[in-house]
Amino acid sequence: MLLDALVVGGGPAGAAVARLLVQAGWSVALVEKTAFPRRKVCGEFISAPTLPLLAACGVERQFAAAAGPPVTRLGVYAGYVLLSGPSAPVWGRALGREHLDTMLRDAAVAGGARLFQPAEVVALRPTGQGQTVTLRGDGGEDEVAARIVIAACGSWQGNGIFAVESGTPAPSDLFAFKAHFHGASLPAGLMPLLAFPGGYGGLVQSDAGRLSLSCCIRRDALAAVRSRHGGRAGEAVLAHIRATTRGAAQALDGAALEGAFLSTGPIRPGIRARARPGIYFAGNIAGEAHPVIAEGISMAIQSAWLLAALLLAGRGEDYAAAWKRHFGLRLRTAAFFAHLAMGRGGRTAALAVLRACPSLMGWAARASGKTAIST
Repeated sequence: MLLDALVVGGGPAGAAVARLLVQAGWSVALVEKTAFPRRKVCGEFISAPTLPLLAACGVERQFAAAAGPPVTRLGVYAGYVLLSGPSAPVWGRALGREHLDTMLRDAAVAGGARLFQPAEVVALRPTGQGQTVTLRGDGGEDEVAARIVIAACGSWQGNGIFAVESGTPAPSDLFAFKAHFHGASLPAGLMPLLAFPGGYGGLVQSDAGRLSLSCCIRRDALAAVRSRHGGRAGEAVLAHIRATTRGAAQALDGAALEGAFLSTGPIRPGIRARARPGIYFAGNIAGEAHPVIAEGISMAIQSAWLLAALLLAGRGEDYAAAWKRHFGLRLRTAAFFAHLAMGRGGRTAALAVLRACPSLMGWAARASGKTAIST
């Protein structure tokens, strides 16, 4: 049987595009190499413009029931400075990936997608009708034929077939860390950006009363932090944040770490390949912004929606250009904010401006993509 599409990667981008295609009548297989539920190194915030896309995937009510409280204020914690913007309509909500990924995968399967999990792609060859994919799972190998393949397997998880160029190691490479805490204290509805020497991060109230901390730190700064504080990398980064960022130290005072720190990297934000003959890329493997703007999951789901809309309209060849139009400005804006957050001079200047005009935080949020998207 020749499927219409085979989707590689069961995260938000892969599961969302699978769901959107199957509910439009396409025959789809979804391949995921890791068993669920799983924790992932990423921020958990999903911005308001993405919520209608969750509704389109059929998980709006589940998400609303499980996610953390609405984020209604944005803030900045840097050094001894604690800033928060004025209250506003809901900017979004946060939900752990162990819940979100399962929710979207199950929606895709309920819609009619055929699931291969755990399984990974070990071979791919073009044919006259499309692509023939060899999958290896617990039960051995399977061959699946599809008109197109959609790679949504993450920027640092692509195997040799969908591999992303890793680049040469550099002091500026970013390494990402993630942890959950119970018993933390953060003002209701507030999501602060953390700007600390050598890196940046964020705090957000997530599901089940947990506080989610996600952050990135430069390779050279990480080495210095580990030398100064000792211990495992995640523990050293946490000690660095506590020592340099009063707002984060106050929020985490007395809080208990849930499980272990997760880490990954290096991550190198930017635009990558979005399409090859017979293959499309969605989510972080296509391109990603600096996590400073907390748009990673939203961009993944929005790229899935964009790709599905174009494929269903018979305009798959327009995807690469459309992706750049939708997300290019967001990537450039994120890079600008990241450099401000990590550089001492830029951080000082930005804080002075925000102190004088806290409403600019709303402008920065809108500039980073927290506005309605259109077809």
